This record gives sequence, structure tokens and C-alpha cells, in this order.
Amino acid sequence: MKKIVTLLFIFTSFISSAEVKTVNIGEFDLAYEIAGQGEHIVLLEAGMGQSLSAWDPIYNDLSKLVTVIRYSRVGLGRSTQLRRQFPVETSVQHLNTLLNALNIESPVILLSHSFGGIISRKFAATYPEKVKAMLLLDPTSEHDLNIMRKIDLTQAIKEISIMKTMWIENGLDNSYLESWSKRPMPNYPEIKDIPVIVIATVRKLSNPPMLLLTDKGRELMGEWHKAWAEQFPQGRAILTKNSGHNIHHDEPKLVVNEFSKLLNVLNKKK
Repeated sequence: MKKIVTLLFIFTSFISSAEVKTVNIGEFDLAYEIAGQGEHIVLLEAGMGQSLSAWDPIYNDLSKLVTVIRYSRVGLGRSTQLRRQFPVETSVQHLNTLLNALNIESPVILLSHSFGGIISRKFAATYPEKVKAMLLLDPTSEHDLNIMRKIDLTQAIKEISIMKTMWIENGLDNSYLESWSKRPMPNYPEIKDIPVIVIATVRKLSNPPMLLLTDKGRELMGEWHKAWAEQFPQGRAILTKNSGHNIHHDEPKLVVNEFSKLLNVLNKKK
């Protein structure tokens, strides 16, 4: 038993201490990390303003199941720091160049959070041969603005105006502008028939800071996420009341369990 415990400690320590490296994608360097092994590869696409460390709560667990790649987009983490605005299409091209630079030839599973969902959807539509499945955590929706306007038009106009300019003055990038202006995004069948899972929060807040987070906003977003996922022949949605926006932080076991179910589906296709 002591030997088993020691081996497990060494194994988990190896996964946890996987080295963060950088790879050149032309004009920029991207920081990335790879851990795990196996034929399935999952690419983690973080939310707005978040580096690869945002995936810490589930990274090791996923690494025990598959090969996991996480990275920081330009301007974030240890990737090239600069003041420039990037449209979603550029982020998609950066991701594609990253996979090519890492010699990833087989299709990947895209696991994304929030704004990362926009990048994943666009990537899956642009490079359908490179994606075998998607798991989206509380993804940004092109219906966010319509939902806000439906609840309170006057307040929505104020909130949208603020969100569109947030962070631009600091030179981070125009992720907020892209997030709140990009309409529409690819759906099925622009994204091919692949397994698509959405995990979204419908948790109620006592003092919601914005219309989208009010009880009505959560309700309407939950309905939209469910309808969007189920338009895919292999799509489904899980709505949780136990998480905030960062579902992989609040309910890491839920995310890992749903990812395991997705793997079972993919393995049955072989």
C-alpha cells in the first residue's frame, strides 16, 4: 500500500508540475502547457481576460483522462504582452497556428468558458475537420443583449454602453467590444454534427450587478442555452443552480463528470 501511495504521489506531482512553455506563432509567442496522455486531446479556451491558470481547478483531473492543452491568448499570462485590439477571427487564427506549431494533427475537443465559447464556435465552423466535440461552460451568447433589452430597455442601453468600452483604455484588447457586438455566431449546421454540451448557471443572486444576472435574465439565458445546445443532433444542456459564472471553479466535479460522459460517447463511436 505504501508503494502505491508513493507512486500516486509521484504521478500527480508530475502532472501538477508540467512545465509552462512558449511557442512562436509568427508575430507573437504564446504560453502553453501540455499534460496527460491518450488519443483524445482537449484544448482549453479560457474566458475573457483569463490566462491558462484559470483552468487550475480541473486541469489535473482532466490530465488523468486525456491529453490536455491550455494556453494564454496574446496579452495574457506569459504570452506576448502588447496593447492591441484583436477581433475573434484573429484569435481563431492564433489558435489554429498554435495547434499547427504543436504538431496536433488529430481533431480536438474544445472545452471553453464564457468568451472562450465565442472563439470555440468560430473555430469549429472555420476548421470543422479539427474539432470532434465541444463542451461550453456558461458561454457568452449573441442573445445576451436582446435579453437585457427585453427586461429593461433603458437600463440595458446604459449597461451595454459601459461594457463595450471596458478594458480598452488599458490596452488589454477589445474582447468586451467583440463579446457585446459580434452578431451572429455560427450555429448548427455551420458547425458540423458533433457532440455539443453546454453547462450553464441559473443560480439566483441576492444583489445582481447587471440585468443579465437578474432572476429573469438567468431564466431567459438558461432557456436560450438549452435551445441552442439541443439544435445539434448530439447536443444537450445542463443547467446548474449551484455555480456562479466560473462553473469550473464552483463545481469542478460537475465539469469533469460531464467531460467523462463526453469521452464515453466519443469512445463508442470508434
